[in-house]
Amino acid sequence: MPLRTHIKTKRKNRQKNKKKKTGEKKFQNQDMNMELDHVVKFLQGKTILVTGATGFLAKNMNMELDHVVKFLQGKTILVTGATGFLAKIFVEKILRIQPNVNKLYLLLRAADAKSATKRLHSEIIDTELFTILRDNWGSEFDSFISTKVIAVPGDISSENLGVNESKLREQMLKEIEIVVHVAAMTGFNERYDVALAINTFGAFNALNFAKKCDAIKLFLHTSTAYVCGEQVGIILEKPFSMDDTLLKTFKLDITEEKRIVEEKLDELRFQHAPNEVIKSEMMEFGLKRAKLYGWPNTYVFTKAMGEMLLGNFKGDLPLVIIRPTMIASTYKEPFPGWIEGVRTIDSVIVSYGKGKLTCFPGYPSYALDVIPADMVVNAMAVAMVVHTNYQSCPAIYHVLYLVNALSGQYFRQVYMDLNRKVKLAMRLAEFYKPYTFFKGIFSDTNLDKLRMVAQGRGIDMGVFDFDSKSIDWEDYMMNIHIPGLLRHAM
Repeated sequence: MPLRTHIKTKRKNRQKNKKKKTGEKKFQNQDMNMELDHVVKFLQGKTILVTGATGFLAKNMNMELDHVVKFLQGKTILVTGATGFLAKIFVEKILRIQPNVNKLYLLLRAADAKSATKRLHSEIIDTELFTILRDNWGSEFDSFISTKVIAVPGDISSENLGVNESKLREQMLKEIEIVVHVAAMTGFNERYDVALAINTFGAFNALNFAKKCDAIKLFLHTSTAYVCGEQVGIILEKPFSMDDTLLKTFKLDITEEKRIVEEKLDELRFQHAPNEVIKSEMMEFGLKRAKLYGWPNTYVFTKAMGEMLLGNFKGDLPLVIIRPTMIASTYKEPFPGWIEGVRTIDSVIVSYGKGKLTCFPGYPSYALDVIPADMVVNAMAVAMVVHTNYQSCPAIYHVLYLVNALSGQYFRQVYMDLNRKVKLAMRLAEFYKPYTFFKGIFSDTNLDKLRMVAQGRGIDMGVFDFDSKSIDWEDYMMNIHIPGLLRHAM
């Protein structure tokens, strides 16, 4: 056989073996999840005698149960923004790994309990994300959900989170130990009045509700790494001071921002402006205010102000702020590739796949910061364990991975081959400019410390993995994320 033919044959065989292993790996991950569910369910309520309790295996079994899984046992948790992508993955994970969690209160925008329950099932429980959990519980699934998950009609922008039913509110204030605040308006250029109400004062309302809870132990807030704006160099995991700005040329007063927005709205309504005009004006106004203080869009500006309020008013309540970069589909759990909707950079992938976009400007040498959603959830769960009842300055974690290969390998040729569709590319480039032309490097020193603490406490980092350095990014993008995007979001 000629040498060239022999090399080509070997290369094809390697590619076939890699695809085979990738497929086997995906099935193994699903099997592992199902086996874990069965084990946890089987152990529920069992009394076990362990002989050789000082031995290595017995001690390690106890260490793992003593931490994340055992920590969640009997806990009552409030989750805001429960119909959102990340919150759903968090809820599914908690229910799957610890069926003995006491209760999950899920805050849903709804007028009454009936509407909230309908949203709970149609937008959360009945989604494909819960397939493994549903299969594991079989005919008992509905009963399990009804005893563990409470749909709470409310509104994050209102006092007491809009929970108007007094008996339910009193029960929540008595039972809740942890608040996981995920609710947010994630549109880059959302109406300023809406983004301010949800991203800024919604966080403040959730904090105030948490501080009223008799048994509260922790407030965990999900933000975004891009609250840093378009800074360059190393970006540390540090909190904002109240009224911080990125440009330092104007003083930011959050209360005054609220007053200005209300004044602007009153002016438009007095002029009998149509709803579409009000929407457009509010979107432009938000962008104008964001850029005045140094932020590239309304989303990151209002999220930054939300962080400021939390840090300033948290009091003695332990506060954790999770700042993920661009969140992508699940890497492993509950199964690879689950995603909901077209997210961040996926617009570029979809446009390219449909042939509408054959080029996209950017710096090929710069990194894209991407993180699978289940790794963000794992970091959230571990941070809950480590920081509950630990009073200190806000603990802030960048959850990310710098994927140089994505920008270099997959977009370099696109970058060089600009063509007649450049107008579409330029519109997308302007929209994603803060991300694709981002020159900063996020520090994840705190996240590394969290990982070391977790390992030191015996937490199973296989079940709660958030080490993105272990990811084969070419395999993840080509064999997990893009196929998942096509299956679940298109």
